[in-house]
Amino acid sequence: MTHLRAQTADRVARVGVLQFGELNAERQRYYEGFRQGLHALGWDEGHNLVLDARYADSKPDRLKELATALTATKPDVIIALGGVSTVRALQATTATIPVIMVGTAVDPVRAGFVQSLAQPGGNITGLISLGPALNEERLEFIKKVAPRAMRIGIVLNPEIWSIEDLRPSASAFGLTLTPIAIRRPEDLPSIPHQITTAGVEALVLLTDPGVLESHLAETLRLVLQTRLPTIFPWRSYVVAGGLMSYATSLEDLYRRAALTVDRILKGASPTTLPVEQPVKFELVINLKTARELGIEFPAGLLARADEVIE
Repeated sequence: MTHLRAQTADRVARVGVLQFGELNAERQRYYEGFRQGLHALGWDEGHNLVLDARYADSKPDRLKELATALTATKPDVIIALGGVSTVRALQATTATIPVIMVGTAVDPVRAGFVQSLAQPGGNITGLISLGPALNEERLEFIKKVAPRAMRIGIVLNPEIWSIEDLRPSASAFGLTLTPIAIRRPEDLPSIPHQITTAGVEALVLLTDPGVLESHLAETLRLVLQTRLPTIFPWRSYVVAGGLMSYATSLEDLYRRAALTVDRILKGASPTTLPVEQPVKFELVINLKTARELGIEFPAGLLARADEVIE
C-alpha cells in the first residue's frame, strides 16, 4: 500500500461521475464500494483525488446540461452510471475525455459506443451488465417458478431492446413471447391492460433506467396488480416488493470500475482497454411476496438464491 501511495502522491486526479438517477440508499452503497476500491489502489479524496459526482435525478433533460458542465471541468476520466442515456449524453459532449460506462445493459457495439469489445477504438470503454446468457437464465428461472406458463410477456422499451434477441432462448424452452411495450412514463398505466389483452401467464422485465427504473414504485405497483409470476431486472425491485430478480452484481461492477479508473489514471488508453463483461450475478427472491401471490418456489431454486427476503 505504501508503494502504491508513493506512485500517486505526485498528482491530483480529477474523476467525474455522471448518474442518471438520484443517489438512493442502494446506489450509495455501490458508490461507496467504488470509492473504497479507489482508496485501496492509493487514490484518496483530499489528498490526490477529487471526485465530482453529479446526478440528474431521473430527469432526461438534465443529463445534457450536467454532461456539458462536467466535461467543462476537464476531468481525467468520467464514470457514466445509469444506462444508455448517460453514455449518450457524454458521447455527444466529449470525444477526448475517457468515459467509463458502468452497468450499461445493452450491447455497446450495437449502440455505437465502441467499435468492438476487445478494441473500443474511441474514448469510451467500461463494464457492461448484460452477459450473453442473462436473459436466457431469466426465462429459465421464470419457467421453474411457473412451469405451466407457455406465454411470457416481455415488458420492454422497444427503443432499447428487441424482443427478437430473446426468441432463440424462448424457443429452447418452448415459450411464446409477447412484447409489452413501454416507451415513456405516460405508457406505464397501460401495463395491466396490455398484459390482460395479451393473455400472458408470466412476465420478464427488461431494464430501462429512463422509464421503468425511474418510476420503480409505479412500475412495481402496476406489475403486482396482475398477480403474475415476474422476474425483474434488478435487486431494487425485489427489495421494494417484487417477486424475484436475476441480474449482474452492480456491487461487483462498481468495485471493478475502480480498477479501470486506476489503469486510465496511470496511462492506459480507453481506445485499447477492453470492455469487460459481467462475471458475478445474483438471484434475489422475495418470499413474502411469493406467499401473497400464492407462488411456491422450488427448493432447488431457493437453494440457488444469493439472497432471500422473508
